[in-house]
Amino acid sequence: MISVSNVSMRYGSKVLFEDVSTTFIAGRRYGLTGPNGAGKSTFMKVLTGEHDAQKGSVVRPRKMGVLSQDQYAFDAYRVIDTVIMGNKPLWAALEERENLYNKAELSDEDGIRLGELEGIVGEENGYEAESDAAILLQGLDIPDELHERKMSELQGGQKVRVLLAQALFGDPDALLLDEPTNSLDLDSIHWLVEFLLKYRGTLITISHDRHFLNAVCTHIADIDYQTIITYSGGYDDMVLQKTSVRTRIESQNEEREKKIAQLNEFIARFSAGTRSSQVNSRKKEVERLATTELARSNIARPYIRFEMNRPSGKHVLEVEHVTHSYDGVQVFKPFTSALMRGDKVVLIGRNGTGKTTMLKCLLQGMPDMASYGLEKDFERTGGVVKWGHEAQIGYFAQDHTGGIQKGTTVSEWLHSFDPKKTTEEIRGILGQMLFRGEEGLKKTDALSGGEAARLLFCRLMLEKPNILVLDEPTNHLDLESINALNQALQRYEGTVLLVTHDEDLIDEVGTRVWHFEDGQVTDHKGPYAEYQQQLAMTK
Repeated sequence: MISVSNVSMRYGSKVLFEDVSTTFIAGRRYGLTGPNGAGKSTFMKVLTGEHDAQKGSVVRPRKMGVLSQDQYAFDAYRVIDTVIMGNKPLWAALEERENLYNKAELSDEDGIRLGELEGIVGEENGYEAESDAAILLQGLDIPDELHERKMSELQGGQKVRVLLAQALFGDPDALLLDEPTNSLDLDSIHWLVEFLLKYRGTLITISHDRHFLNAVCTHIADIDYQTIITYSGGYDDMVLQKTSVRTRIESQNEEREKKIAQLNEFIARFSAGTRSSQVNSRKKEVERLATTELARSNIARPYIRFEMNRPSGKHVLEVEHVTHSYDGVQVFKPFTSALMRGDKVVLIGRNGTGKTTMLKCLLQGMPDMASYGLEKDFERTGGVVKWGHEAQIGYFAQDHTGGIQKGTTVSEWLHSFDPKKTTEEIRGILGQMLFRGEEGLKKTDALSGGEAARLLFCRLMLEKPNILVLDEPTNHLDLESINALNQALQRYEGTVLLVTHDEDLIDEVGTRVWHFEDGQVTDHKGPYAEYQQQLAMTK
């Protein structure tokens, strides 16, 4: 259990949350939600003890598992040791025991201390530590051959999964996970969901994955209106309850304001007359009916709408025996397929199986792709790609930092793609994606990951392509922006190729699946749910 009493945090004049008192109970799984900038990560750091609250106190259990955000902190250690470090008392005992055994001679005191350390190791299940850590790593797709390697030898996504295993290790009383699904593929997310559903301690997680929150959480602790309100159920349940409460209060206020207006009219008419007792009675009634003051929500909802200048031809794309290799190693076997106008293809599979490489193979040689961030020197190893008549492509690169020119402003950069647009039209598009007022003058060098993603969507809305190729577009978006993207892609009448691990996007947008596994690409002409059923029948 974690208990919070009268906790407040503010930065300058901005209040994140004020006098928050709440209890996170063992056996419950809490999603910590709120828009970007609401204070989710700050509150999580207060819970872990990394930050002190400016006011109030926090009571924590002895053993907490915390997902580390520093990918480089453990570069000098073996992967297996990094996981075991998640149990701090055990790791401290193992290190001290190792140092004592490395002594040339042991004193009597050393011998007594060794006995004490062996007791700690036994109590903390230290003799099974490496096998338990290996099981966690295997579930998160870190193969056995990497367990003895140094963390510095791993890729970024692999490091994240090792740090997640570290947080889960040692059966902690509470788990605090900030964006645990970042850099995880769909299979790893499914494994994590199953693991967390069996967890019996207190879980608090921040996530921008709506499907994950709905699958895992028994409660949602929502940061808004400068406080934290806990709702029962998953994310969708919270949205319904929150909307219902807000609507009810607004309706009650509307009725009260009508009644107050009537009473004030009576007071104004008869205050100078002989009905003073009735006037005083009405004044007291006005005071009693004072409307509940509604704190302002800090949720900001972008509006995304993808349109087309003109539709493409009926036959959008033909792929014949396309393959690619790096350093002589084949990423995927020759793949042949054809897309029709309106197909919405989701590319799924483990990280590193070739999804991004496939998109690069398809886009190679198409005009303007370098301005979207596609490297100029990429060349597919083999096969033929034929785009259809009137194909106009908009591309969202997974690493989109190279797609936004530095040294200019947000407004100037966007205007450069259609100089004929008026300043008001450019401002309108930027406003839809929450670049309002002075935000349009922000330097592109200073954009956060989420702001850069929203600016790229502005470009796609401005240029109105009839084909959207999107590689992990949700990585830096909050839940409101992801929901807006989901709805926009469902409404879009063009063709979509989408790499994502967001299961709601896969379920609700995709009409077709390209599945990457063991060097093979399977083309399923139907939605993801249907493909899952087909896979289940073959097992």
